[in-house]
Amino acid sequence: MSNRIDVKKTYKLYINGAFPRSESGRTYEIKDAKGVFIANPCLASRKDLKDAVVAARAAQPGWNKASAYNKGQILYRIAEMLEGRRTQFVQEIVSVTGITKVKAEKEVTESVDRIVWYAGWSDKLSSLSGALNPVAGPYYNFTVPESMGVIAAIAPESPSLLGLIDAIAPVIVGGNTVIVLASTKAPLSAMSFAEVVATSDVPAGVINILTGKKDEIAPWMASHMDIDGLDISGLGAKSHGAVRSAGAENLKRIYSFNSADPSRILAFLEHKTVWHPIGL
Repeated sequence: MSNRIDVKKTYKLYINGAFPRSESGRTYEIKDAKGVFIANPCLASRKDLKDAVVAARAAQPGWNKASAYNKGQILYRIAEMLEGRRTQFVQEIVSVTGITKVKAEKEVTESVDRIVWYAGWSDKLSSLSGALNPVAGPYYNFTVPESMGVIAAIAPESPSLLGLIDAIAPVIVGGNTVIVLASTKAPLSAMSFAEVVATSDVPAGVINILTGKKDEIAPWMASHMDIDGLDISGLGAKSHGAVRSAGAENLKRIYSFNSADPSRILAFLEHKTVWHPIGL
């Protein structure tokens, strides 16, 4: 019986529904908890970020027009697909982070449940954040939430999968599109999650996932004039000031969150006021 060569998995970027390598050709090494080489994920460049923003901007109007029910069903489909690949994600998390299989199983379970939880908010946002405002005169005055547009997010280093879900799901459930920078130290589950997204019902460009160095990419995200909001929850506190300064020029909304709750959805929604005559 002849010896065979192991087929190593190639981890690429996920932009506009495709899996390109970084245009720069740069990569970096990921090793397991014992120091054994696992993979060479891409070091995303400024051009890669620009490509992701272009894709996200093009996809946003269509995604925003999708019904709340449809968005919720698509998120639920992502959860189904993730559940079906549970074993793969557990193995990747264990190999890179060195945590126990029990803890990795718990993280995957929480990730699936978190997506379902966010999916449940899709048709409740108007009730949560909208209002019928009292006004003087024969008019109705409604306040309704609307998507902000293109949002960038920086996922935390740990937990690598659950942190990624918290960076993506609350952004897209409100009708925004997203470019997320995965954990630098443990990006494998993020890129495998991109495969889940690619084989689900998410339109191309709605979710874009990059890998690379946070200190390099975060300032580019903050200064990019076509990114409307930025979630810096996964960025070290020492870098917050510089990123906020870089985003000030284009009045970018920049937030950092410590938990998973509806405020993560509402942060990236605008509010539109509509007047309508009574009786018409």
